[in-house]
Amino acid sequence: MSAPVPPLYRNRDFVLLWAGSAVSILGSNVSNVAYPLLVLALTGSATDAGLTGFVSLLPQLLFQLPAGALVDRCDRKRMMIYCDLLCALVLGTLVVALLFGRLTLPHILVVGFLEGTFAVCYRLAAAAAVPNVVDASQLPLALARNEARRRGAAMLGKPLGGILFGFGRAVPFVFDIVSYAVSVLTLGLIRKDFQVQRDTASKRPRAAEFTEGAVWLWRQPFLRATTLLIAGSNLLFQALFLVVIVIADNHGASPATVGFMLGIIAVGGVLGSLVAPAAARRLSLKTVVIGANWVWLLLVPLLVVVDHPLLLGAVFGAMAFVGPLWNVGISAYQLAITPDHLQGRVLAAAGMIAFGAVPLGSLIGGYLLGWVGATSTVWLLTLWMGALALTTVISPAVRSAPDLAELEAPAPAK
Repeated sequence: MSAPVPPLYRNRDFVLLWAGSAVSILGSNVSNVAYPLLVLALTGSATDAGLTGFVSLLPQLLFQLPAGALVDRCDRKRMMIYCDLLCALVLGTLVVALLFGRLTLPHILVVGFLEGTFAVCYRLAAAAAVPNVVDASQLPLALARNEARRRGAAMLGKPLGGILFGFGRAVPFVFDIVSYAVSVLTLGLIRKDFQVQRDTASKRPRAAEFTEGAVWLWRQPFLRATTLLIAGSNLLFQALFLVVIVIADNHGASPATVGFMLGIIAVGGVLGSLVAPAAARRLSLKTVVIGANWVWLLLVPLLVVVDHPLLLGAVFGAMAFVGPLWNVGISAYQLAITPDHLQGRVLAAAGMIAFGAVPLGSLIGGYLLGWVGATSTVWLLTLWMGALALTTVISPAVRSAPDLAELEAPAPAK
């Protein structure tokens, strides 16, 4: 008889990984709020704010596949440490430029692009590490805890970002630098390897190595369909993120109020992450995929009806509540069926499609706001969401979705 698996809170390495990443994500949320506020303060242009978001997120489209290959070939823990240190370094140049009054929009764009590049490698390595740090039976619960961490960091970090920006334009970025240092410390204390030991002596052609994860993913009908749906919804939500900030700014909201509004959005995500493990046990993946998209379709037009920042946050928070149910279910299924030696590349291929749409959403949102205004932008995005919702009910892959509750997740090879 095998020994009982200890609860996650007694898994020292998972707790260290969770806590260090929580602090780092908190810092990133603080600076993510500060970036558009900083650009609006420097240039007064929503288009420039959208361009900044596009450039900082562009690495998610450009570098997913090579980063995935590195994650599967290199030591994942060491890669995460290097990424944290490099992020802190490039942010430090922004802080110095701010303090000396020499900061320019091109400098902000370069810092955002470099930080976004290192963040791609960190995120893939951290996601691929989870099945090697926890028991296979606890994978959905671990992912739910990670989802709660991400949402909770947003709940705290976004209002904190607005408050710290009110104290000084450089303060949020200094806070983020400190958060990277904390993450490096916790990673250094973790004992477990973040990958199954494998022989990397033989070198295959780089092109084949980069595309192997994408080929494997494309041959999974359900994962292929949901990855494309995630890309569509990510584009929408990134555009809406800028829309609600601009609507609040148009109504005279202070940076602190904007931060609290975004914090309300994060509360919805935290609540969703708390119910996600139970939802993963009780709801089929088909129900989650179809239900999430139709709920979002009903909620998006409400952003036209309300104009107070806190009400905007409440509507967006309701959308955010649904997100963890989707993320935990789909991620648990993907990680459970993907071989460890392909984890980084499969995550990269999915991320290139799903998160590659995020910079486009920022760019499109900024240009739509400058072209047709906030109200028309919301209606155009509602039409987009309607197309996604309709796709879920006509897609054969979604209608025949596997049942996560019956999935026997294989344990990582020793």
